[in-house]
Amino acid sequence: MAIERKFLEDSIIKLNITKYLEKELSKAGFSRVEIQKTPVLTRITVYVLSPGRVIGRAGKTIDTLTESIKKRFKVENPQINVMEVENKMLEPLLVAREIAEKFERGINARKVIQSMLKQILDNGAIGAEIIASGKLAAKGARAKTIIKSVGYIPKAGDVVNYVREAHATAYPKYGAIGVKVRIVPPGTVFPGMKIKPIEIPKSILNS
Repeated sequence: MAIERKFLEDSIIKLNITKYLEKELSKAGFSRVEIQKTPVLTRITVYVLSPGRVIGRAGKTIDTLTESIKKRFKVENPQINVMEVENKMLEPLLVAREIAEKFERGINARKVIQSMLKQILDNGAIGAEIIASGKLAAKGARAKTIIKSVGYIPKAGDVVNYVREAHATAYPKYGAIGVKVRIVPPGTVFPGMKIKPIEIPKSILNS
């Protein structure tokens, strides 16, 4: 039980650190974070669009951030590494935020989703799924859900750990819309599985 409790506590701390960094580094284009705990230190790798905003002049910003994480989450010897996002179309949080912004501008939900799926696949993803839930039409319309997926997106088993996933929320005038994006990045190898070539629907190809 002690081991299970420790595992649960570590998972909660990682989740809270992720939420904290997502808020603090939003202007830097925060995408995701990887946290690896070792006997010596806790390595926190942050992926952002603008690393300079995280590091700051003479490293002042990253030093402040490191000290804040140490005190706020009781993390011993945290070490933050900043990595620049190589391709924003393969980062679920950045894609979800872009979709949310387009929803807020009133662009047709289905067109947005199909267009974004095409861009994700054009950038080499093995699979992608976009789910939008909420008031997807004008004022007075009922809430509904649109689910679009292309390629291979595992939903169960250990292989789901290979899928990157993120959420964002749009706030158009007629009601909130939740956006979930799931992406299997290029080069992903699933143990014991052979992935077939992706067949892209015409609706997405022509978007």
